[in-house]
Amino acid sequence: MVTYSNWYNSAKKIVISKKMTQKNLENTIIISNDVTNEISNIKNLTGKDILIFGSPAVSQLLMQENLIDDYWIFVNPIIFGHGIPLFKDINVKIKLKLVATKQFSNGEFGLNYSALK
Repeated sequence: MVTYSNWYNSAKKIVISKKMTQKNLENTIIISNDVTNEISNIKNLTGKDILIFGSPAVSQLLMQENLIDDYWIFVNPIIFGHGIPLFKDINVKIKLKLVATKQFSNGEFGLNYSALK
């Protein structure tokens, strides 16, 4: 947890929000308009990968615009029966290639796919 906390605290963050404003947030960029254009511009900069945490709506938007290069899809050994679908209203065909898998001690699987362009 400490290692993760240190990584997260030092990472540059991009927050997509219509309500949040930039107020002394260290290492943080707030995007509230023209999300796909802003993300496209950030992707063209030199630097590290962009990770998306917990936002199906943002993921769906970026999938529609072909702005996601790699996917990590986690399969958990729990069936909820409800939830927000990750691939809702995707109107484009996205071809993927499996590049890695990881099994965790709790039975969860991580599937790493690369988007074929």
